[in-house]
Parts: sequence; C-alpha cells; structure tokens
Amino acid sequence: MNKQTPDGSAGDADYGRIGAGYAHHRRPDARIASAITDALGAVRTVVNVGAGAGSYEPVGPEVTAVEPSRSMRAQRPPHLSRAVDGVAERLPFDDDSFDAAMSTFSVHQWRDPAAGLAEMRRVARGPVVVLTCDPELVRDFWLAAYAPLVLETEARRYPLLPAIAEALGGDVAVDRVPVPLDCTDGFNEAYYGRPELLLDPGARQACSAWSFVEPDLREQYVDHLRRELESGRWDELHGPLRQEPTFDGSLVLIRALP
Repeated sequence: MNKQTPDGSAGDADYGRIGAGYAHHRRPDARIASAITDALGAVRTVVNVGAGAGSYEPVGPEVTAVEPSRSMRAQRPPHLSRAVDGVAERLPFDDDSFDAAMSTFSVHQWRDPAAGLAEMRRVARGPVVVLTCDPELVRDFWLAAYAPLVLETEARRYPLLPAIAEALGGDVAVDRVPVPLDCTDGFNEAYYGRPELLLDPGARQACSAWSFVEPDLREQYVDHLRRELESGRWDELHGPLRQEPTFDGSLVLIRALP
C-alpha cells in the first residue's frame, strides 16, 4: 500500500516533488471540459475528488474539492474554492451530500480505486463522472516506441474500465474523448501531433508516469525522440498526425447513474 509523502500525496506519485509546474503544463482544455460539464448535467453541487490544481471544475455549480497533496492545493487559482485535505477512500461527507461527483486524471493515483469510487457513489445523489484512460489502449500510441516503460507504467496504473463500472454500479456509460491537436492539457497523448513538446522536461514532469522511470533511462528515451525528430524519421513514420485535428486515443469519460 502506498504511504502519504511529506507533501501529503496519498497515491503512488509524489506531487511535492513533481507537481511544481503542473498548473502550467496541465491547463484544462475547453473541449474536454465541455464534455465533462455535459456529463454532469444540470447539477447544483459537485464534489471533485483528487481535484489537484482544479482542472475541469465546472463553472456554475458549487464545487467542493478534495485533494491530499499540499503542493497541488497551493496551485489552485484564487477564483476556485479552497480544497479539503482528504483522500478518495475516506471522503469526509455524509451519504448523498452532493448532486454529483467527479474525478479527472486521478483514479489511477488512488491507493484503492474501488474503495474511492464506492465513496464517490456514496456521497453523490446523481451522476458520478470519471475522466480516465483505458489501459487496454494506452500502448497504442507512437510514444511506446520511444518511451516504452512510461506507457507500461501508465497501462499498469489505470484501472480496467469494467472494474470502474463494477465499483460505481448502476447505469454506466463509457465514451471515448477525442484529444484536440492543440490540447492545452499536457498529458502524453496531448502531444500526438506536437512531439517536440515532449522534449521539455517540465512537460514530461507534468505526466506522472515519467517519474517512475530511472533518470538515465528517461534521458535515453528523450535522446532517441530528439534524434528521430532531427533526422526526420519521426515525420516519416507519424508526420500525418501533425495535421489531424483530433486523436482517438485512450482517453475516456465514464458516467454512472444510480
């Protein structure tokens, strides 16, 4: 079981160490935000579990954010509410306290995803919305040829979609979310047509899976990508992606109704 770090991070990544530039590189994308807002529907109150720096919190509803990492809570912009220091597996709220619950890019960080999802279901009267990645599709991305252990780490960490559906129960729908070419949220697949951006150490640090690879090996991965970009080999293999307006990768939106 993972232990909380001095920063308070309760999952398998230490955001006190890697989260300093998260709010800069992981800015919510308006098109993904719209999909989340539509999935939540017309609700008045929402709990955002594993809220981080506040990405994708909807405008309009009253949002209660829950985030264990001190570093991530500190990066929340002033217009958002202060986050509650807590973990998904033990939400400090009564049953049916909120109209809806949401979590974005967080469930794979939890010590016990099934317990955290059950808690979201417990405290929400209506929809539970989870933005995550399908581990069965994570490796189907060109980065696997350059940084295989990064994507192996991602695939290992993300819960299987049937397991998420079972934990949430009720009526569950899963929709693929297209990733825009100019996506402002810098997860790995966001750079599908802009590979040069992954040469930026800050961009890589904002994708937690990179932190699980030894530094020397990370540098080998980056050098490989750099060489193939400079030689034109990447463009020979993947160049058409630079013109694709969206990419259907592993990103999914799960919506569960009781």
